[in-house]
Amino acid sequence: MRTVDGRVAGRRGQATRQKLLDCLSEMLSSSPYRDVKVIDVARKAGTSPATFYQYFPDVEGAVLEIAEQMAAEGAGLTELLEGRSWAGKSGWQTSQELVDGFLDFWKKHDAILRVVDLGAAEGDKRFYKIRMKILNSVNSSLADSITELQTKGRVDKDVNPSAVAGSLVAMLAAVAAHQKGFSSWGVKQAELKPNLALLVHLGVTGRKPSK
Repeated sequence: MRTVDGRVAGRRGQATRQKLLDCLSEMLSSSPYRDVKVIDVARKAGTSPATFYQYFPDVEGAVLEIAEQMAAEGAGLTELLEGRSWAGKSGWQTSQELVDGFLDFWKKHDAILRVVDLGAAEGDKRFYKIRMKILNSVNSSLADSITELQTKGRVDKDVNPSAVAGSLVAMLAAVAAHQKGFSSWGVKQAELKPNLALLVHLGVTGRKPSK
């Protein structure tokens, strides 16, 4: 762990750096990204702007650090699909657990993901790469699952695994980012998840799940 000028941060410095990131994360949950100022983050962390600049070039640099940490955790989403079966009742369980894990991850990191989505939409390649790092972990695993089902004759050979997987992941991301909005449509979270899992199962296997 190094400072902006290249020095290796000691234990105390690392703790200060992480506290600044934690405070910034908390502020992003209640304030628009571009309204957050260095002096406000430093004050909340109980330190000075000068200390902030020892570890980050600006607020955006700190935001990118938080986003990278979040993306590293997001890579673990692939574990929701590794070695899992899509046959029979096991397939229904796989689709449910994928939806649960995906939505829970998005809810946990909602504040920083909103910033990442905004940056990616505005054409910032740094934020775009972070977003794709998260989605690719699920996309690749889903595509592999569909390809495996094709080799076993369970999915039509004309299906493009990458296209289907990409469409499902895009759907999951869109729904995950809009979870709060479903309540305005009269859809409860308990109702959303199984219906989303049904769409995932149909997309991967082409069949209704065995429950």
